[in-house]
Order: sequence, then structure tokens, then C-alpha cells
Amino acid sequence: MGTANGEQPAPGASSDKLRHVESMSQLPSGAGKISGINAVVLGESLAAEENDLIFPSPEFSADALVSSPKQYREMYERSIKDPAGFWSEIAETFYWKEKWNPNEVCSENLDVTKGPVQITWFKGGKTNICYNAVDRNIESGNGDKIAMYWEGNEPSQDGKLTYSELLEKVCQLANYLKSVGVGKGDAVIIYLPMLLELPIAMLACARIGAVHSVVFAGFSADSLAQRIVDCKPELVITCNAVKRGAKPIFLKDIVDAALVESEKNGVSVGVCLTYENQSAMKREDTKWQTERDVWWQDVVTKFPTKCDVEWVDAEDPLFLLYTSGSTGKPKGVLHTSGGYMLYTATTFKYAFDYRPTDIYWCTADCGWITGHSYVTYGPLLNGATVLVFEGTPNYPDSGRCWDIVDKYNVTIFYTAPTLVRSLMRDGTEYVTRYSRKSLRVLGSVGEPINPSAWRWFYNIVGDSRCPISDTWWQTETGGFMITPLPGAWPQKPGSATFPFFGVQPVIVDEKGQEIEGECSGYLCIKKSWPGAFRTLYGDHERYETTYFKPFAGYYFTGDGCSRDKDGYHWLTGRVDDVINVSGHRIGTAEVESALVSHPQCAEAAVVGVEHEVKGQGIYAFVTLVDGVPYSEELRKSLIVTVRNQIGAFAAPDKIHWAPGLPKTRSGKIMRRILRKIAARQLDELGDTSTLADPGVVDQLIALSDC
Repeated sequence: MGTANGEQPAPGASSDKLRHVESMSQLPSGAGKISGINAVVLGESLAAEENDLIFPSPEFSADALVSSPKQYREMYERSIKDPAGFWSEIAETFYWKEKWNPNEVCSENLDVTKGPVQITWFKGGKTNICYNAVDRNIESGNGDKIAMYWEGNEPSQDGKLTYSELLEKVCQLANYLKSVGVGKGDAVIIYLPMLLELPIAMLACARIGAVHSVVFAGFSADSLAQRIVDCKPELVITCNAVKRGAKPIFLKDIVDAALVESEKNGVSVGVCLTYENQSAMKREDTKWQTERDVWWQDVVTKFPTKCDVEWVDAEDPLFLLYTSGSTGKPKGVLHTSGGYMLYTATTFKYAFDYRPTDIYWCTADCGWITGHSYVTYGPLLNGATVLVFEGTPNYPDSGRCWDIVDKYNVTIFYTAPTLVRSLMRDGTEYVTRYSRKSLRVLGSVGEPINPSAWRWFYNIVGDSRCPISDTWWQTETGGFMITPLPGAWPQKPGSATFPFFGVQPVIVDEKGQEIEGECSGYLCIKKSWPGAFRTLYGDHERYETTYFKPFAGYYFTGDGCSRDKDGYHWLTGRVDDVINVSGHRIGTAEVESALVSHPQCAEAAVVGVEHEVKGQGIYAFVTLVDGVPYSEELRKSLIVTVRNQIGAFAAPDKIHWAPGLPKTRSGKIMRRILRKIAARQLDELGDTSTLADPGVVDQLIALSDC
């Protein structure tokens, strides 16, 4: 094993543990045609060919935190051979009220055949993530540094908070929460748009040891009620309304309906703290229950701007985040405090090559894991200046992102392939009318980015000079697992490249056997990492069944993956019944359940289909109750049902009328056939003789365009 420049491996290098990066020795070290590879240096030429290797410029690498394959390999090897020592050194850079036992940094069992699955990191150590993200930066002399810029829905709306101002607002809300009885371990539901009050609320909960559960303010009342019933919060935090582009969304009405529904299921919430978002709706127009509802501006601002920190164990819960699964019920992913703190901070620092002068913008909403790890916690733990954006990327026109980049001199821009593809479709003129000269590093998140979108992002947005951190990770992992380090090695458009420190990815076959070298299979992780989720709230059995039983001894990601001859990883998407729509994981069972709740729907089967903007779209095959005729009105009614029960982002892109569904004689739906019909791959249907009624396939094909 050598490096791109031919150096020999460090003494004692362990090939069995470092096989992910062994093939770096074959990577060329400069630009030009080398063994069929078109090598491109950042800033010198465009990425154009399918087999590009895009190198960081020598100037970028020289200043990078990780500047070469050799440096990466040395750090990676240490993180695998001595994880306790590697992560303890990082932990020492944060504040701990009490230190952990150095002999018990990590304890784990990932093998269900050997007992209950459990993971702990730094157990017994006492810390607080809010203190480390805010107070610690002030104490180091950065109280006057901008912690957060806020850009509103309208270009004329903006704001900012220094670290000192942020702390004051966090403390006021924390004191209010304590005054209404919220304490350590209590749950708080946050249903807010991307106002500064959203990260403030997250930090305030963390400060007093409460467990926050942020629900994306696009979920329906039914979906919100499900989460309320599951975690039984002490209170709900929301705002009266928000504008997305020109469209108002009445969030308080959604919360009111959710609270009625949750009360029917035995869970009553005593307080609904409501922020008056004046630009979207006046308070006098807001529906109100005096005994339950409280205006944020009327109470929170009256509380002291100092609040004592609740020191919590590293393994105490930090937040719950519900994610879709292959069954109808959302899963409450539970993350704890200490390991998650280290992991988000470290992944942010290295994957974006962060430096203190950076202005960082992640376009994600805090309702998703990206907004937790890479809008709020990871950046603030590094003392970064973060941009929070309330609006949409195409309002008032498709140049909004680049207008914002120029306005704030954004240096790191992290977004989803869906947004990239959407802006590609709108044309390059919206990009090129803006300077974007401040940009230094680009990032991609939520789903694999297709090579053509990668090249457009690199060539047009980044002017062929900004490396792209194409990150692969999950709600469950807490932080990046496979990601480029911008100055360390060449990139391949569409590849997440190599594992982050401490992460041991393996590709296994159907029998769970590890496959070596160039291959395709199921992506698993062996050994734990500090940011790993610890359980599913209230359902540890489901945690084990979903993630650890498929391949004993490994965490099963649910994703397929290929590894090429150079060791680069290429994610190929979900292998379970989960559709990745614009980076949002949506369980097919959830959508099917919503559809069959419609009184005229007898049965439904949902599959994912390729979508030029969203990555995957939702394609629903619907069987109606006997005697009900097909109609456009009914099609719209079915879509509205899904929107109401889950949210607009889960609405089917296509309703395909189905007199029947292709089933085996045992009654199992043959989704493979449905996927082929949805994708119009009619010559690849395969053997249909095992179906109970093979004629159903011809009927479905005949109705494809109806």
C-alpha cells in the first residue's frame, strides 16, 4: 500500500483494516491522461468525461487540514487501531464537567447473537452540548463573532446574532421552559420553520437536559400527532404561520389539529408556545386557546438572560428524530450527548476543511438530521458563522441562492442534489449573473448525486475551482460516514469516495459474507462510531430487528453500494421499501396506508421511480373499490389524502389505476414487476408465470397512460 506519490505505508500498517484505502496507491498524482483517466486540477479545466479524476489544486491542498492521501491514511489507521485514543484526544478539546473513565471510552455489542445490541461512548463523562457550542466560544474571546445570519423569505428580510446574543436568547427560553416544568429528560416537540428561533429552541432544550424532537414544518397534523403520541412532550413550540415563496402556511392550525388528535389517543399537551411570525400572519388573525396557547414574545423575553447549565452524562438523550421506515410507523431515532457532540464537530471540521473565517450555509431544514448536525451543532461547536435561510431557492427567482452567496460572502455551500438538478433545469444564466467568488468548498447531501449534476455543480456553480464534499450518511449515523476530504485526494463525480475516521464500511453479499476489492452488494458498518444512534425510542426490539439482525455483527445501512478498482464507494440507493424523495426518506408503507384510508381505495402499492429533479418520485398503483369508476377528480382526491396524512412532500407523482396487483399465489405483491412497469422497462419484466393471475400485468401495461 502506497500513496498517490508512491510513498510506502507507515510501519505496522494493517491491510485487513485499511483495505478501503489500499488502492489509493494506484491514484495518479497530477493532471493529464493517465491510463485512460482524465485527471483534472481544480481551477484549471472543466470536468467533462465520465471517468474524470478531479484533483484539488496544489494551493488548496497545501492549506487543507488533511492535505494528502498519506496524511489521511495515517489518521484513518490510528482511528481504527486505537479508537479510544483517537476520540479521547478530540474529546479533550471540549469542556467536560467530569471526565470519563479512560479505560471505558467505548463499549459495544453489534452482534445480536451475542446479546442485546448496545453502544456507549464516554459513559460517565459529564458535559453539555449547548455549553460547548455557545458558552465555550464566548469564553475563548469570540462573543462578538456572528454566530448566525438569518435570511428571510423575502430578500429584504434579514437578521443576525453574535455568540453573546445567541446565548442570551437561549438562556431566556431555557428559563421559560424550566418555569413551566420542563426538566432533564422531558421531551419538547419543536414545529417551526427556519427562523432563528428554531436552533435557539434546540439549544435551550439541550442546555437544561430536555430532549428535543424537531418535526419538519411540512408534516401534516396526523403525522405531527403520531410523534406527539409517541414521545409525550411537555409542550409544543410552533409559530402562527410561515410564507414559503408567496404561499402562506398556517402552522398553528396544523398544530391545533394535531393536539386534538393526540388527545383522542390519550396524550394531552398543556402548553403550546407560539412565536408570532409577523411577516406571515398577525396575531389577531391567529386561532387561540387561552388556557393552553402562549405567545413567545409575551413571555420568553421577560426571563433572565443567564441560565445555569444542566450537566448531563455523555449517554443521556439529546434528541429524538423520527424517520420513515419500511413499515407504516415512523421510527424515533435517539441520539445521545457526548459521542454525537464529538462526531458532528469533527466531521464538520474535516469534511468542509473548515477555518474560522468561513461563512457557512447549509440549505437543509432543522426538521431533518442535516439541520441538526450541520446547521446547528457541528458548525457552532467549531465556532463557525452559520447562515439560516427561511425561504425557498427559487423565490423570487432561481438566482436566489447565488444572490445570498454574494450578499454574505458564503465560502462553504452545502445542499441537496434535488436543488442542484432543479437549478440546472432553470438554466445557467441565473448562476452566472452573480459573482460567487467567495465560494471555497461545495457540499452535497441527502442522496447520491448523479455525475451530470455533480459536473454542473462543479463547473457552473463552483467555476471549476471548488471541491465538492459529496457526503454519505443517515439520520441514524449522526454524521458523515463516507465523504471526500477536500484537499486530500482526487474526486470522481458521483462517488462519496472513502470512509471518515473511525468508520469501517464493508460490502457484503446476501449471506453476509464480506466481499473484497471491486464489487457490489449491501453496505454495512462494523464497529461503532461516536455519533451512532443508541436505540429507537420505546422500541429497542425494532432497533435490533431493522439494523442489526439482517447481518449479525454489523450495522446494516439499508443501502446498496459498489466499490470500484480504486477503492471509491458509489452508493446505489435503498434496498428496502424506502423511497428517497428530494433527500427525504419516505416509507412506501406510510404512503400505501394513507391511500387505503381513502374510502374508495381498496388496495395500493407504492414504488420509487427515477425523477429528473427529485431523484426519486413516488409512483402509486391503486385498486379501487368495486364499481367505482376512474376519474381525474378521484386521482386528485387520493393525492390530497396523502398530503393531509403525511405532508405535501409525500404526495404521489403518479397514480396508476390497477384493476389488480401482480401477486404470487401466496398473496405477496411482486414489486419488482411494478417497478419495471413504472419505469417503462416493459422488456425486462422477467418471469410472470409464478403470479396468481399473470393477466394482471397486461392490464396494468394497458392502463399506463390513463
